[in-house]
Amino acid sequence: MANPRAIDEATVQANERPHEHINVWKEILSVVKIGIVNSNLITTFTGLWLAFYFMGEGFLENLQIVFFTLFGSALIIAGSCSLNNFIDRDIDHLMERTKTRPTVTGTMDPKRVLWLGILLTVVGTLSLLMTTVTAAIVGLIGVITYVFLYTMWSKRNYTLNTVIGSVSGAVPPVIGWTAVDPHFHVVPLVLFLLMFLWQPPHFLALAMKRCEEYRAAGIPMLPVVHGFAMTKRQIVVWVACLLPLPFYLFSLGVPFLIIATLLNVGWLVLGLYGFKMKDDIKWAKWMFIYSLNYLTILFVTMVIVTID
Repeated sequence: MANPRAIDEATVQANERPHEHINVWKEILSVVKIGIVNSNLITTFTGLWLAFYFMGEGFLENLQIVFFTLFGSALIIAGSCSLNNFIDRDIDHLMERTKTRPTVTGTMDPKRVLWLGILLTVVGTLSLLMTTVTAAIVGLIGVITYVFLYTMWSKRNYTLNTVIGSVSGAVPPVIGWTAVDPHFHVVPLVLFLLMFLWQPPHFLALAMKRCEEYRAAGIPMLPVVHGFAMTKRQIVVWVACLLPLPFYLFSLGVPFLIIATLLNVGWLVLGLYGFKMKDDIKWAKWMFIYSLNYLTILFVTMVIVTID
């Protein structure tokens, strides 16, 4: 006769296994920063889509390029974020938004996170090589900038870390374009500049919101070192620099120019309004939320206006 206690324990263990798998999957998604991966894939897809549009090639006829580009981009971004988690585990416990990461709580072995980052980056690069060598090189530039120049070097030493990190964040649409057309073109350059100029006001607004956390972690973000007043001025300057860029994409049509200009002017007006507001944190939250909507609307609009 079977032992009832043994049967009960086996039942409990069987019921726990699915939950364990779910938890592991959640931890992996946390380590690779799935939100960052998804948002960057929007800009990668836009670069890819516009390349097909301007090169006169069909989207459905090149689905293999679409797959390898998006798959490869997702993996190198996820790999870079995993490496970032591994490197920053000594300071992540000091910040509210990062203290629950698996590398901090100990639910994932740091060595596994390191090897996961390396594996994802390698496989992602190989996937991009299935499109063009240029796309793979651009992808690696993004990885090197984010992991070495930003995470390991500038983030812990200079207020310019936001600007340096912006290079890696501006790479995805260029990967998308060069996967189709590896040659120089003004469109991917403008897409790069749009992403590059968008990031400082986005992340500086976040830094204002999390100022005390960055101070506790010893990270020299601009508001920590030079205060809110200078940070607000720099945010407005970066936003103002976005104003002329949509006009270099005049070939996308008047509707795009109108929408892009309204988005830029709206962001600039909100930025200038910050000099009158007394609640800097509230203003920073508004700027941060606007920046997220700005990027999504702008890049989705580029796709919509070029649908035949």
